[in-house]
Amino acid sequence: MLNRRTTLHSASLAAAAAAAALALVLTGCDAESGGGADAGKGKDGKPAVIAPGKPGEAAKKLSAEEAAKAGDDDSPNAADRSYVRMMIEHHRQALVMTALAADRAASAKVKRLAERIASGQGPEIEAMRAWQKTAGGDGDGHGGHDAKMPGMATGAQLARLRAAEGADFDALFLKLMIAHHRGAVSMATDVLAQGNNIRVEEMADDVIAQQSSEILRMRRMS
Repeated sequence: MLNRRTTLHSASLAAAAAAAALALVLTGCDAESGGGADAGKGKDGKPAVIAPGKPGEAAKKLSAEEAAKAGDDDSPNAADRSYVRMMIEHHRQALVMTALAADRAASAKVKRLAERIASGQGPEIEAMRAWQKTAGGDGDGHGGHDAKMPGMATGAQLARLRAAEGADFDALFLKLMIAHHRGAVSMATDVLAQGNNIRVEEMADDVIAQQSSEILRMRRMS
């Protein structure tokens, strides 16, 4: 998998270079229209990149280097923080479900699958909680006003899973966990489109790769 930060940084530099070339053209136009020889230059005397300001603010002149740095800003946004909060809770439910398999599952394959899921998602929870501390989000893992999480088992479904044993448990566990994984993949796909933070994107990529593979394995076991 390509390094997403390297890709984004290269794209930012390319965009900055293109903008700088455009600024050269604009500078010529400014000179012809009487805007002065320095109209299209930044503080360093080099061609400037015009960066649109926020609503109500004037545009700013940036050097190509400044524009490249600005384009590589991966500050977490609301989508990043919401995803991490929800995914922690999502993973926690998976751990509740997998913990039941040791005593209730009949199939050794189901038991091993449950162990594999738990061994993967436990550390992922810790990684996401650590990210929350450094990114300034809340660290309790509860989303508050976040949207309903796809794939989560209902209270009634969990109650049926706790009451099931043997082959009945295996069948229900696979059904619920496939849906649970599909929900996680959907959430991860959404944050790749809406988020901004490189670390969150890396974690989402891992969720998609790992859980998509496990979905295929569970389908073969069903």
